[in-house]
Amino acid sequence: MVVSDPGGDSDVLITGMAWSTALGSDLDGVWQALLSGATGMTAVPSAHPLRNDRAAVLPDLPVDLDPVRRQLEAGSRTLRAAVSDAGLDITDPRLRLVVGTSYGSHLDVPPDGLNVWGDALATEVGLARRPLVVSTACSAGSDAISVGAALIGAGEEEICVVGGVDVLTPAKRLGHSALGTMSPTALRAFDASHDGTILGEGAAFLVLEVGGSARARGAHRRGRMAGVGSANDATGPTAPDPSGDTVVRAVHAALASAGRGTAEVGVLNAHGSGTPVNDDVESRAFATAFANGEAAGAVAPVVFATKGAFGHTLGATGALEAVAVLLALRDGRVPPVPGLRTVMPGFPLPLPSGVPLPFTGDVGLSVTIGFGGFTTCLALEAPA
Repeated sequence: MVVSDPGGDSDVLITGMAWSTALGSDLDGVWQALLSGATGMTAVPSAHPLRNDRAAVLPDLPVDLDPVRRQLEAGSRTLRAAVSDAGLDITDPRLRLVVGTSYGSHLDVPPDGLNVWGDALATEVGLARRPLVVSTACSAGSDAISVGAALIGAGEEEICVVGGVDVLTPAKRLGHSALGTMSPTALRAFDASHDGTILGEGAAFLVLEVGGSARARGAHRRGRMAGVGSANDATGPTAPDPSGDTVVRAVHAALASAGRGTAEVGVLNAHGSGTPVNDDVESRAFATAFANGEAAGAVAPVVFATKGAFGHTLGATGALEAVAVLLALRDGRVPPVPGLRTVMPGFPLPLPSGVPLPFTGDVGLSVTIGFGGFTTCLALEAPA
């Protein structure tokens, strides 16, 4: 459980962050591109027939590079950038890496084990300690963040570098094409014409620190890790529980651990995969989760989604979206949802279409929904 102690010595501060995306790796540059409605989707040739040849790939990482090497390259450069952003040395023995991925490169090459990949990443960047590796499908990045926050909240660690990495591979594209989750047209989250997702790749890391220690060293504050909620619907291997109850439980648990209520939420980054099933689940869940806040006359939180720009980055998605929430809290506005023209019937909360949308409030949520029923909600706060 995350310690909710705003301003206290034991709270969990976010002192650094970095991302590598299909739109680049500069924090503010990518954020401005998102605000302008840019997308990283492009045609990516495939040796196999697919429902769609488009994907969102890292622009400076050759797609024909060995997938193991691509995973390490994406992870190492982003990890170094996050630690540098926090003003720390990568060899500091206090750093504990917690990294999430779905299958990484392991669907396409004989697996050595995800722990071996994590060890290789730690060795690549010069970390002094072995990492913890989390693999909970598309919620892996969020769950890595939650594990690091829990370790700090329990007094087990002083500094955790947390996040997710996943790369595009032929097997992943074939799998989603065969499952029918890949859109034959484009990723249009929460649009009336949504018909599936498009895959992408990326990496993101955040540096979490004990509040007292971070303040003592004069660390720059990107935000505060306020709370985490997770749930599993155990409905099936891929599709989530259509009722949305699992998402509601995760949202309420995150806010409870943060000591906050639904009426205090200003912004919510949705999973927004663009599949009709997932979008419908989130629509139902948000209608239920925020019903009390609306009844009390609160302003409804603004919802946004970034997968139309970054692609569905699988195990990296929760970490990328946490960074996006922190930047939204900093600026008080969210980027338009790529491809959104006509909001799906019944969606209960404001969505930005075409232009950025401002909001008020210092609490943001990030929701991820993974295969296997893994649902995680992160509660983040603007820096004090």
